Amino acid sequence: MKNIVIVLILLLVSCEEPKEKADLIVINANIYTVDQEFSKATAFAIRDNKFLAIETDSILLNTYDADLVIDVEGKTIVPGLIDAHCHFYELGLTEQFVDLNGTRSFEEILNRLKNYTDKNTPQVIRGRGWDQNDWEIKEFPTRQKLDSLYPNTPVVLERIDGHAFLVNGKMLEMAGIDGDTEVSGGEIIKESDIPTGLLVDGPMGMVTTALPKPDLQTRIRALKEAERICFNNGLTTVNDAGLPWEIISLIDSLQRAGELSIRIYGMVSGNSENLNYLSRGPVKTDRLNVRSVKVYADGALGSRGAALKKEYSDLAGHFGAMVTPVSDIEAMAMRIKDSEFQMNTHAIGDSANTVVLRAYKRALKGTKDRRWKIEHAQIIDPADFDSFEGGIIPSVQPTHATSDMYWAEDRLGPERIKGAYAFKTLLDRSGIVALGTDFPVEKVSPFHTFYAATARKDLDQFPEGGYRMAEALSREEALRGMTIWAAYSNFEDNEKGSIEVGKWADFVVLNKDLMTIPEEEILTLQAEHVYLSGQIAE
Repeated sequence: MKNIVIVLILLLVSCEEPKEKADLIVINANIYTVDQEFSKATAFAIRDNKFLAIETDSILLNTYDADLVIDVEGKTIVPGLIDAHCHFYELGLTEQFVDLNGTRSFEEILNRLKNYTDKNTPQVIRGRGWDQNDWEIKEFPTRQKLDSLYPNTPVVLERIDGHAFLVNGKMLEMAGIDGDTEVSGGEIIKESDIPTGLLVDGPMGMVTTALPKPDLQTRIRALKEAERICFNNGLTTVNDAGLPWEIISLIDSLQRAGELSIRIYGMVSGNSENLNYLSRGPVKTDRLNVRSVKVYADGALGSRGAALKKEYSDLAGHFGAMVTPVSDIEAMAMRIKDSEFQMNTHAIGDSANTVVLRAYKRALKGTKDRRWKIEHAQIIDPADFDSFEGGIIPSVQPTHATSDMYWAEDRLGPERIKGAYAFKTLLDRSGIVALGTDFPVEKVSPFHTFYAATARKDLDQFPEGGYRMAEALSREEALRGMTIWAAYSNFEDNEKGSIEVGKWADFVVLNKDLMTIPEEEILTLQAEHVYLSGQIAE
């Protein structure tokens, strides 16, 4: 009998199924998968850079084995975070500019420039981040003091929204701008027919053309620095809203060489030169996806460049301006419709949004699943909200609402503001919203996006009770907007945006549970570890 028992035990052991091999197992986690059911799990296995299984600890450990098993000690894990609208390359470049963010007066700007030039001797003085709306005297600055301090060195100071330059006389001379210069799609601010140095939208291109281009090493350094900042903030994919093909090619070469890791959804800048590349078709690798064209309909509200149907409430007779003529937007929509590319159009004012929605509707008639986006969709005529029901995706930036709330109603008036920053209404109409930051216009942190979307407050937790809370998103909606909905808007929902079998193993380990912590603690959220394809991002 004893021998029979031993034989039975040996038979049972020999019949045990061998465990399946994985590359990495993560256990003891609080995982928000962001799948269709918004289900949760405690463990997952990764193999060949993709999620292999998502289960409970016991089931997964009984089924899989790996040389590396990580116990995250109950910490929260979410899918890799996606910024659906930013300026990745520009972020890297502006890291090399004088930082003018947070300045409270023009005098403070001048002090920062002096501190910089006391230590550096640049060929061109570049700065970015000023906002006259934050100053006690909320008027656009002029170039006189810049001319006095820097008569022979060109100075270009970019407004925080990227839609206005303040330049000095030397830069005006280099750009060929004088009292007789006229430019469509924007404005050269003049006093007594003499340029003040303030350029809004269209004429900024003359300055950009006149400036020396960054050399190759500067461009590479900019891309790597932007990647470092994004990984530190928990981002695994960024949508760069407007790139020339030469930078797209540089990104591709750096990624293929292993010098750049972050995933990039690149929107091609919608000028005539870049549009000639449409016939080549999209670019798609594991790290780079280029299948959209970025078009500018109008300017920004802060610089009064947004195109409005009625005059600005705080500037009689001023309506803003279309950066791209209406006929050109309509023609581009028809041209892009016949390609494999998506059309993503910057539209801030209610007039600009109406123009773009009408052009989209006409071009997309009879087509399916094109996922064209309106970037910002910031001020909507109530009659236009229903236009988002036809598959047009609003790509919005929640922190714009909390940055602009101090003065936006002054620009728009009490009635028109009701259609502005209306994220919940847009979600109800379209079914999804893709969420981004528009960095470096706003800070990079996706947790600021999450907080602004749900609490509708600034970083000082103002106002008490939140700003127009009827337009707030739930935490689940906000997380979806930063993951699976953003991925869907990029035609990438089958490969990322949620923790599901077969998708890239992109995920973020957080220091707190973003779904349950008190509202004020959202601002202390941090990405402790960021994984890309199952590897620590670096």
